Amino acid sequence: MEVSRIIAEIDGQIAKLQQARALLAGTTATAKRTGPGRPKGSKNAAATASAATAPRKRKLSPEGRKRIADAMKKRWAERRKQSSKG
Repeated sequence: MEVSRIIAEIDGQIAKLQQARALLAGTTATAKRTGPGRPKGSKNAAATASAATAPRKRKLSPEGRKRIADAMKKRWAERRKQSSKG
């Protein structure tokens, strides 16, 4: 056998073993940083991930909307009273 072929086979076995080790350890073999920017798994990654997967919007019921509208109308009426007095 050629030496270069033996080395290539050994490198292939090493790569397979590294992948198996990464799977058992819970990491990926491609976790190496390849470019600029925040690395995966950094503490702020959760904030950017949550922005990408926007949380569900809260929906206001018609009754709740009416309560808020009535409260604001009452507040504006009180302000108009106060401004006309003084």
